[in-house]
Amino acid sequence: MARAAGVSIAVVSYALNGRPGVSAATRERVLRVADEFGWRPSAAARSMRSGPRAVGLVLDRTLTGPVGYGADVLELVVALQDVLRTRGLALVLQVVDDLAAAVSLYGEWWAERRFDVMVVTDVRTEDPRLDALRRLRIPSVVVASGEPTGEMATVAVEDAEATARVGRYLIELGHRQVAVVTGPDALTRTRARVAGLEQAVATNGGVLVHEATAGTPEGAAAACRRLLTGGRPPTALVFDTDHMAVAALDVTRRTGLAVPWDVSVVSLTDSPLCRLATPSITALPTVQSELGTSVGHAVLQVLDGRAATGPRIAVGGLAVRGSTGPRSR
Repeated sequence: MARAAGVSIAVVSYALNGRPGVSAATRERVLRVADEFGWRPSAAARSMRSGPRAVGLVLDRTLTGPVGYGADVLELVVALQDVLRTRGLALVLQVVDDLAAAVSLYGEWWAERRFDVMVVTDVRTEDPRLDALRRLRIPSVVVASGEPTGEMATVAVEDAEATARVGRYLIELGHRQVAVVTGPDALTRTRARVAGLEQAVATNGGVLVHEATAGTPEGAAAACRRLLTGGRPPTALVFDTDHMAVAALDVTRRTGLAVPWDVSVVSLTDSPLCRLATPSITALPTVQSELGTSVGHAVLQVLDGRAATGPRIAVGGLAVRGSTGPRSR
């Protein structure tokens, strides 16, 4: 490029890196030649001088189920990337088979300095990933459900408050036998959601039954069938996700029950699936986009050396649709 532009190698370096000491005309000529050559800066070389300029996100395949990660996770990733790129940061994303693989990957990536900050989602009650991040002193931002995670930068979602509102709504409709079907019980999100729902139902004289599953539509369908054919079937069913709730609609039809006349159905995650189902499903709105934005700002605060306990994200109002109605039995 220096020969083609008729300048020294040093002038090319100055021009490409935006450093002073090069006239506007010379810089323009060098950049034009670079464009003709198809030249792009080497990310590896730049990282040796300025650091990796990346944020890591490792997802656990055991939580994907057969439908894979849904649109809600994509919303979080897109919103997170939108914030990161304002600082020229890349998002390094990888899916692993289990928590042990995630811990191993943290150590490998950190040793190679592939990232500046790690983002952690789907936190468990006893999570080896958090222990590894503390042990390795890796800068991190944790997506929590409820209370912050101590010394780590945290963005928390008010899941318990949201499900308490769902519980009060079902009580107002006359439901006293309520069941909730969730993903794995080890998830802090699951425990917060069940706690909020149970508090609202029990306080008003109702009974809550909890069925924990792998979080798949098949698992939800099996749990729904057990609940509806048991000795004291619930009159209202609450599900963690849209896929689980849609699967439950099929089960109710097969067991001869009509929604919402015989049993009401609520999803704790809204999506087009909920709106297009027959009947359409009452659901809590997703907060993934807002969550991704808040996590992104928390990452920037960590990079700036500031405390980064982000805002507690409130879940919006319940979208009431055709799948819920007054208790009739």
